Amino acid sequence: MAPQAVAQGPATPAFNRAPAINNETLRQIVVPSLSGEALRLRISNRYGTQAVHLGKVTVGIALHGAQVRKDSLHTARFNGQESVSVPAGGALVSDSVNLPLHAGEALAVSIYIPEVVAPATWHKLASQVNFISAPGDHTMDAAGASFARRFTAYVWLDRVDAHVTRRASAVVAIGDSITDGMRSTLNANRRWPDDLSRRLRAAGLRDVAVLNAGISGGRLLHDSPCYGEKLVRRFAKDALDVPNVQSVIVLIGINDINFGYVPPHPGLDCDTPHRKVNAAELIAGYRDLVAKAHRHGIAIYGCTITPAGLPPLREAIRQQVNAWIRSSKAFDDVIDFDAALRDPARPTRLQPRYDSGDHVHPNDAGYAAMAQAVPLDLVTDRRHP
Repeated sequence: MAPQAVAQGPATPAFNRAPAINNETLRQIVVPSLSGEALRLRISNRYGTQAVHLGKVTVGIALHGAQVRKDSLHTARFNGQESVSVPAGGALVSDSVNLPLHAGEALAVSIYIPEVVAPATWHKLASQVNFISAPGDHTMDAAGASFARRFTAYVWLDRVDAHVTRRASAVVAIGDSITDGMRSTLNANRRWPDDLSRRLRAAGLRDVAVLNAGISGGRLLHDSPCYGEKLVRRFAKDALDVPNVQSVIVLIGINDINFGYVPPHPGLDCDTPHRKVNAAELIAGYRDLVAKAHRHGIAIYGCTITPAGLPPLREAIRQQVNAWIRSSKAFDDVIDFDAALRDPARPTRLQPRYDSGDHVHPNDAGYAAMAQAVPLDLVTDRRHP
């Protein structure tokens, strides 16, 4: 999950604030897309202005709710230490934890914070219920009885890395809310990258991790006080610098097209800057991503922007951008999500059977259709010997 800055200031509404922690334990549920003999945890304080002290961190096999299989609980250490501080603006990767992990089997990562902390780094949309305990260190609480509070974000937990002895690689899906899985079923892992991972495993292709770096509200060209850094800035950190990345799938642009038309308002204005963009500006941004990926020797696949029932002027921009993505040969290949989701009778709109109800975000069936639209040879070693 890609880190975001937590919106700050007195005008920030509750739904844009990460939960405050006061001598409590976070338990967060994640589902790996690659099996391995052991694992490492990555904890990020990218947007923090002060160090975050971790009293203890554990990981185990998740069961129902906050429950963890007792015999699977392992303590994660950092350079041999159980208690450690994550520096402001930095991240820590744990020592190897001798817990075998299995693709598709949920893990519970518990982080005890012995102090009062207002998190500055999170991933806002988890599509997953996570938990906060009663006061104290409850990292070894397998029954989960002390975890009464619930929230639906990821805080500080950045990534779980599988240790494998065989050859393996990763594909990063990066973009906005449609990659992040907005309006998919809670706790069901029905985002399109999840469906792609299941599809790979069903085809016997078990050595490719599918990593989701989508951020809801994200734009290609502009930062947001709520949704995070523009993709041209965060691209290296969230995609290219990830170990063993072989390819990147990029779906971005609908928010760039739309947010310039949202009226400004007082208080926390998540859509600022209200900058209207044209197709040429978006194309220049895509070319920037392509150049960065190729400098790293990483393949990059461009995705057409999906239908959203846009007004004519904005729809014209979407059509111009999609025509360029399909025909320019700038990307190493193209994934036509527009064609996969559009209504044949009204091609500027989502098919009704794929529409979550807001006419922008797919439902679970729509996300599954997107995963089906990805040619499997693009994300396997068949294309990249």
